[in-house]
Amino acid sequence: METLHFKIEGPYIELIALLKATGIAETGGHAKFIVDDGVVLRNGETETRKRAKLIPGDVLEIADEVKIVLE
Repeated sequence: METLHFKIEGPYIELIALLKATGIAETGGHAKFIVDDGVVLRNGETETRKRAKLIPGDVLEIADEVKIVLE
């Protein structure tokens, strides 16, 4: 599993924005499909909220392929 470290600017970043910013999703629509598929884990729990506010310290796993650590 590939691990990415992503530094957010500001207090949080929304989930679909993070998927686009990291290149995991090509578009906002693609990001929404990824979340709807139920393959996004946030701190070990399935995250289904497209606009979930992610904060530093959160760890996301996408489809057992990519791990993102927010800083």
